Amino acid sequence: MELDIDHLRSWIGREDSASQVLSETLVCQFNATFDRDFKAEPGAVAPLLIHFCLAQPTVSTEELGPDGHAARGSFLPPVPLPRRMWAGGEFSFHGDIRVGDPVKRVSTVKDVVMKQGRTGQLCFVTVEHEILSAGRLALTERQDIVYREAQTASSPVRRPATAPALIVEHSHRITPSAAYLFRYSAMTFNAHRIHYDRDYVRDVENYPGLIVHGPLQATLLCQLAADISGKTPAVFRFRSASALFDTDDFMINAANTPDGLTLWTARPDGPIAMEAHAQW
Repeated sequence: MELDIDHLRSWIGREDSASQVLSETLVCQFNATFDRDFKAEPGAVAPLLIHFCLAQPTVSTEELGPDGHAARGSFLPPVPLPRRMWAGGEFSFHGDIRVGDPVKRVSTVKDVVMKQGRTGQLCFVTVEHEILSAGRLALTERQDIVYREAQTASSPVRRPATAPALIVEHSHRITPSAAYLFRYSAMTFNAHRIHYDRDYVRDVENYPGLIVHGPLQATLLCQLAADISGKTPAVFRFRSASALFDTDDFMINAANTPDGLTLWTARPDGPIAMEAHAQW
């Protein structure tokens, strides 16, 4: 497939923004989904990465594409490759989001790059999000989105054989039930069918089960880093290496390093799915 990279790169600099008040109800829903007990009263510091549930793009149902994403070509470039995944990113934390604050998201397309991968053509789109809480910059996020060619029924699911050469010092088991994934999709207003439509993910995208959201994994790892250290990281970066499915439990792991923590998700007997690093 020929991609007009110059046309796609004309989207660089395009902006989108939205605002939403962080309600006590949303914090309670977040707590229920993650089995946490963050304070939900007005003025309390909000859970880390709850911004994924705030000020998300909203389009009408009739404007959704066949995969459940918004049709391409408005804010994000119209990359013709059929599969879209969250590849990784980085957060820089500048201040707290508090319950009751008006939260504003300002998003900008920063780069569009073509690469050749083992499975074919890849197109990476980099988006920067600025999250402001009550007018103050709370965090800056770099989001890396990858578009790729369709997975076929005969294509093996990529499962890298490498893992961190570190001793696991903190570990928790997560059961990614269909209800868990659905609740997270609902909170983030994410209609991508790979997370809740088993027939679609199996018969169209040729995966063995529902896919665990990248932002959900990042949230679990960032919360683990904060739990271990007792404070919010200054910088948290991560990348996705392979998919996790609802067919298996997975572990969230952490190990100390000289400059912070290395964290990762993986099936109990499997390789890395997402690897992250936190610094203070």
